[in-house]
Amino acid sequence: MDLGIHYASFSHPEWQTHLTDRLAETAQIADQGGITLFTAMDHYFQMEMAGGPAEPMLEGYTTLGFVAGRTERMNLSLLVTGVSYRRPGLLAKIVTTLDVLSRGRAWLGIGAAWYEREHLGLGVPFAPVAERFERLEETLRICRQMWSDDDGPFEGEHYRLAETICVPPPVHGRVPIVIGGQGERKTLRLVAQYADACNLFTGEGPDGVGRKLEVLRRHCDDVGRDDDEIRKTILWFGDPVAEPERFVREMEQYAALGVTLASIMPPTDDPAGWTSDLVEKALPRVSG
Repeated sequence: MDLGIHYASFSHPEWQTHLTDRLAETAQIADQGGITLFTAMDHYFQMEMAGGPAEPMLEGYTTLGFVAGRTERMNLSLLVTGVSYRRPGLLAKIVTTLDVLSRGRAWLGIGAAWYEREHLGLGVPFAPVAERFERLEETLRICRQMWSDDDGPFEGEHYRLAETICVPPPVHGRVPIVIGGQGERKTLRLVAQYADACNLFTGEGPDGVGRKLEVLRRHCDDVGRDDDEIRKTILWFGDPVAEPERFVREMEQYAALGVTLASIMPPTDDPAGWTSDLVEKALPRVSG
């Protein structure tokens, strides 16, 4: 099992003066310690369940660019980009820039968006859910076209691009696409059609993830795709340092389902120290 760090909170002690150094230190420890993926959230405001807009929140791709300049190995992604936050042609260009400057380490994590308050707060249009999924599918098609040899126009219902030029291109030809979310009718169908990986929540444990993966397999059958082509990843809710036996037991269960990467949110006021413990104590028990 590979591990990822999901850096979802900047509200650590003395963040007003220590935020930058703490982020850099955590990322460097993770990178040198064998963490596979480093992610941040894509929000304008901190989520209300984590303190809301009064808490600090950095713009996602600027954050990843900062982390890219201080690391060498880890893949970098947002978990996940809201489709409504950026026009799709610009999104593809932004992610490509991250990929080029990180020497091929970018992933595009993307979803349909949900946090209405931050849209209204900063004046960003927030469409009804059905339209957001339509826009998500068009965005996936646009990104794939921009990372192909076709630099011609794109004509969709919501987006029209005269030229899908992307120079320089991604280092490995295109950026891997990870779709976040677990809606069975729309989200997992889009995973089957367009994604290189899915990301599922573990709130219902291994049984819940197993049910979602079975739905994904049926969607893959419907569109004629090999389910094994899609990497299965999860956001695990727990603390591998404080709960090592539960962590190892559940990672074995998720691995049996085909999951190959688990991302974890640092649960303490000292994310750098916690990450040191993670790579020294927990990672060796589940890697290899």
